Amino acid sequence: MTEQTPAPTLPTGTTPLEDYALLSDLSTGPLVSRRGSIDWLCLPRFDSPAMFSNLLGDPDRSRWLLRPRDGEVESRSYEENTFVLRTEWRTPTGRAVVTEFMPVTDNRADLVRRVECTEGEVVVEQDFVARFDYGDTVPWARRVRTGADEEVLLLIGGPDAVALSGPSLVAGDQCHRGEHPLRAGESQAWTLTWHPSYDAVPEPPEPDDALERTRQMWRDWSAQVTPDGPYAELVHRSLLVLRGLTHGRTGGVVAAPTTSLPESFGGVRNWDYRYCWLRDSALTLEAMLEHGLTEGAHHWRDWLLRAVAGDPTDLQIMYGIGGERHLPERELDHYRGYADSRPVRVGNGAVTQFQADVVGEVMIALAKLRAAGVADDSFSWPLQVQLLRYCEERIDLKDQGLWEMRGEPAYFTHSRVMTWAAFNLGIEAAETYGLDGPVERWRELREQLENEIEEHGFNREINSYVQTYGDTEVDASLLQLPHTGYLASDDPRMLGTVARIEADLVDEHGYPARYRTQAGKDGLPGDEYPFMVCAFWLVEQYARSGRRDDAVRLMDKLAESANELGLYAEEYDAAAGHHVGNFPQAFSHLGLVRAADALARTAE
Repeated sequence: MTEQTPAPTLPTGTTPLEDYALLSDLSTGPLVSRRGSIDWLCLPRFDSPAMFSNLLGDPDRSRWLLRPRDGEVESRSYEENTFVLRTEWRTPTGRAVVTEFMPVTDNRADLVRRVECTEGEVVVEQDFVARFDYGDTVPWARRVRTGADEEVLLLIGGPDAVALSGPSLVAGDQCHRGEHPLRAGESQAWTLTWHPSYDAVPEPPEPDDALERTRQMWRDWSAQVTPDGPYAELVHRSLLVLRGLTHGRTGGVVAAPTTSLPESFGGVRNWDYRYCWLRDSALTLEAMLEHGLTEGAHHWRDWLLRAVAGDPTDLQIMYGIGGERHLPERELDHYRGYADSRPVRVGNGAVTQFQADVVGEVMIALAKLRAAGVADDSFSWPLQVQLLRYCEERIDLKDQGLWEMRGEPAYFTHSRVMTWAAFNLGIEAAETYGLDGPVERWRELREQLENEIEEHGFNREINSYVQTYGDTEVDASLLQLPHTGYLASDDPRMLGTVARIEADLVDEHGYPARYRTQAGKDGLPGDEYPFMVCAFWLVEQYARSGRRDDAVRLMDKLAESANELGLYAEEYDAAAGHHVGNFPQAFSHLGLVRAADALARTAE
């Protein structure tokens, strides 16, 4: 059992991540707290500068608080198969329902918040503090009339503008506040609309019509998904989250809608996840294909082809939502950080890393797409051939590994196996589908990699594959080896590896760490909590190797750790029940889908 150093606890007064809900319009994803505060919103895209950033300790507390005064939340849920959030409040004088959602629109973004008093009387209180460009710009605010002669509050700062429609708020001290009484049967709605500041102020949508359109859009998409079994609801919500983190126009899948939510409270392991990792996107594609979502798979493949177009030998591990290549990392010193965790970073320096596993992940996803009946075209297969050339040219290079280590490069066993998988799938495509390529050379490289993996990546003394060549440390990424086709889940070498992972990485609650941070290979101080995706990988391994009781026991525990809306962060503090890291995390949700699928296939 692991002896990880206990990480700091969540500071008093910090809103726990599990108290947040995600909204989505397939372009951006605000976070709404249980207490009615939108503490994070980037407009118009996931990776745009934040307008509300109270989540990260903004000294101006930029946010949009809307709630019944003196209210307590009785229940909170998404309307079935949607991202329409419904919160039921009780106050000393009445009850109210708050409905929040984002319609899908082009060249603008709308966020609608509607309050209906259902019993007695309530007073809706608001605190609206907008700061553009990560808090650097206090917008110029004034009241204007739209073309339809509706008065709105217009806020402008540089290229950005937002218009707030609905009952007026009162200006004061660079913010806007309001109190709005409602009686039973009465309702009011407010809509925040982003648009380019150089365009005319758009007409706000009619709230009830927009609500119905939004419900129907999500339910039409959800109708394609029909999971069953004890985890069906969580699988459905996880697939919705993966869809919600997909940009509707480009097809890029962001790893999370947030930046710098720490891997340890008060620590420095704080990263920007609002970009499209090839690895995460490929694994998301696999999860969707398993549930028949081939249309989304097409969309992602098109994004991939555009992102790496040009010289595939200049492949990056991640790109911007539109395929942007330059994602420079910088620190925002004016933020205190979530749970006093600094630095707060935007951009991601890992974009320049060499991570040798990425091509293998992409080749696995494209092979599954091919097996699902989506044929390669004159662009996609030549691209894969060039990606294999990229692997060949770098076959002797050390890398930073799956977890983006910021220490010295090494030969990570997982990375070497993924490179083996890339060549193996190239061979399979040629042999099974008649596609052209230097198959004999690929066979030579596959054999070369297998020989070195068995010589340097498997330690016979401890009967386990290891994190890096010649080492004795293990890594949860080794749980992915059977997924590549390299060996079976019940192979004695794999069973020995699992035993070592259980001994070295699994904590007293049954959750595995990625690796032992005390080994000092990641180049960073401090510790971190167990990663959710690693726990789901362990469920999958248990299920596929005949340990079904262990798989169900761990899966049930993981199911209980979701927040009330079925959302998962990157990590989990099992002792305190807190979610940790960027939230919600695509990696965690696709891990859940795969774990549930593995359990379904191995059901007795």
